[in-house]
Amino acid sequence: MRRSLAPSQLAKRKAGEEEEEEEDGDWHPPTARKRQKPGSETESGECYRSPFRKPLAQLTNRPHCLDSSQHEAFIRSILSKPFKVPIPNYKGPLGLRALGIKRAGLRSPLHDPFEEGALVLYEPPLLSAHDQLKIDKDKAPVHVVVDPVLSRVLRPHQREGVKFLWDCVTSRRIPGSHGCIMADEMGLGKTLQCITLMWTLLRQSPDCKPEIEKAMVVSPSSLVRNWYNEVEKWLGGRIQPLAIDGGSKEEIDRKLVGFMNQRGLRVPSPILIISYETFRLHAEALQKGSVGLVICDEGHRLKNSENQTYQALNSLNTPRRVLISGTPIQNDLLEYFSLVHFVNSGILGTAQEFKRHFEIPILKGRDADASEAERHKGEERLKELISIVNRCLIRRTSDILSKYLPVKIEQVVCCRLTPLQAELYKNFLKQAKPVEELKEGKISVSSLSSITSLKKLCNHPALIYDKCVEEEEGFMGALDLFPAGYSTKSVEPQLSGKMLVLDYILAVTKSTSNDKVVLVSNYTQTLDLFEKLCRNRRYLYVRLDGTMSIKKRAKVVERFNSPSSPEFIFMLSSKAGGCGLNLIGANRLVMFDPDWNPANDEQAMARVWRDGQKKTCYIYRLLSTGTIEEKIFQRQTHKKALSSCVVDEEQDVERHFSLGELKELFTLNETTTSDTHDKIKCRRCVNGHQVRPPPEGSDCTSDLSQWNHCADKRGLQDSVLKAAWDAAVTFAFHHHSHEEQRGIP
Repeated sequence: MRRSLAPSQLAKRKAGEEEEEEEDGDWHPPTARKRQKPGSETESGECYRSPFRKPLAQLTNRPHCLDSSQHEAFIRSILSKPFKVPIPNYKGPLGLRALGIKRAGLRSPLHDPFEEGALVLYEPPLLSAHDQLKIDKDKAPVHVVVDPVLSRVLRPHQREGVKFLWDCVTSRRIPGSHGCIMADEMGLGKTLQCITLMWTLLRQSPDCKPEIEKAMVVSPSSLVRNWYNEVEKWLGGRIQPLAIDGGSKEEIDRKLVGFMNQRGLRVPSPILIISYETFRLHAEALQKGSVGLVICDEGHRLKNSENQTYQALNSLNTPRRVLISGTPIQNDLLEYFSLVHFVNSGILGTAQEFKRHFEIPILKGRDADASEAERHKGEERLKELISIVNRCLIRRTSDILSKYLPVKIEQVVCCRLTPLQAELYKNFLKQAKPVEELKEGKISVSSLSSITSLKKLCNHPALIYDKCVEEEEGFMGALDLFPAGYSTKSVEPQLSGKMLVLDYILAVTKSTSNDKVVLVSNYTQTLDLFEKLCRNRRYLYVRLDGTMSIKKRAKVVERFNSPSSPEFIFMLSSKAGGCGLNLIGANRLVMFDPDWNPANDEQAMARVWRDGQKKTCYIYRLLSTGTIEEKIFQRQTHKKALSSCVVDEEQDVERHFSLGELKELFTLNETTTSDTHDKIKCRRCVNGHQVRPPPEGSDCTSDLSQWNHCADKRGLQDSVLKAAWDAAVTFAFHHHSHEEQRGIP
């Protein structure tokens, strides 16, 4: 039976036990006892408090409060806990300092210079232990390290280029000069290298602060949106560039003034992207402040120091200048001087000093008729020029791309004139009698219209049909030579040798592969003929020329490059869109007519062999055999030899043509398979067929050093051109981008 342990029950049980004991002995009268409070002691000192029960506290209506000192101590213990950055394995600063208080200890770089693959642009000098004790920690230089987001995607030659650019614009390469020329050939990633340079300068320097506040990119109008997209692509929203590619004058001025008024370490829009045309019209707004860096894309536009764009850019308060041009030499060395003078004023002296000291001796030495003394002097001045310019110019050729891109096969295709073209050509030369006033290879104004007429005739007789109808000079009675019932409303490929070859190339390509083709011409009238041919053959096509808006161009290019797009042909005006466009959706390109300036042709032909291309590329350069087009190609060869001589430092560039020979423009050679091949006296061919190349070490090298092969139909590797050969092809020069890697002779 369970017993209660309450104090009152315990007392009763004890009293009962005492009474039982008394019954056994003498009886005593009962005595009155006072009631004891629970837990109190008896007279004998005994305590009836339960060991299992605590005394009750007195209840009150007032709440229990902590002592104020205890409360303050509790709050301080909470607030004194340091903030922890919520990033796993974070090893950076823990934010123990309050705002406005300088960080104690040595300054640190923005990115880890010892990380694997880090691209270090600047490394502080090593200090001894004694010097480290004496150095001011607030002034100690730090490493400049390219953002790993960019350095991880840079190829070896691009890493080298970024280091070169940074050294130049920070005056570490040439003391007192802050400019350079990025002269890499097309497709080597000049845009990415310059974006890396801008991002690095905007965020860091050896002084542990940004090197510049703002940067400006000036480019052709067709590339403004491309630059914006490239910045977004590589920096992933880390920066917000300001691209101006249209708008009213007031709106553009407002944006430019806002850009120039930005100040501080974190400028909202630190990069301005603007076209040359817009810059020239609004230069006044940009000249009121300073910009840390100016990048001029397609900088060969600044070849003339007298034009307004050059003068407006040159007047900017900007010491750091980078000029991007894959073709720095285009027409003469004086234009090359203008580019170098723009980025580093005074490094080559004045224009007159440069012409007297460098240009005249070099050109005389390059002439095929030069004396031995002139050649020796020219080579000496050339070496001197190269030694000066190489300090601020970096040049890598597209041969580097052969490691990353598929094969490129470039072919110069000589096409026979049709009987109609030949008769019209001879008739024009007899009647017009163009004056050959070509001094030192430069085209006179009086012969310009005759040259244009002959070039159009080489493309297709339809382009000069209106002149024949109006019986302009040189085309008297020419209308009778056309077929009966001829009309310009429909294209007739059989009337033009080049158009006939093009028709074959397109038909064979369409029927035997899923390749796409880019057609390039200098004349919009020729693009009109392409359109008629495509409609007649039911080829889907897109066309880009000067009439298309800048915004629409980007959409057209993006759609064409999509593998799912149905368009087979992309028609391109070399004047409007030959520079900077990426047309990797196509892997065949036809250059329908040559330009006097080799840079324009090189730019246009580089549209398909670029980063992202997966297929073998075929480039077809069509020339009318024995005509003015071959003379233009010969002139290009001379200019490219000069460019290689100065920029590429090729010591064995052949002296192809005398400047006097370039005066023979207005002639027609109907008996040759290639006038160019005849003139260079190719030592690789016997009776028009290439034999095995001469052994290494002999001085019997070919004059056409940039072409691996001279080919007739038997020597062709391209099945498409081989199928079109019988149409009107007479001869072809062949260049394979991977010859050396593949071991092809």
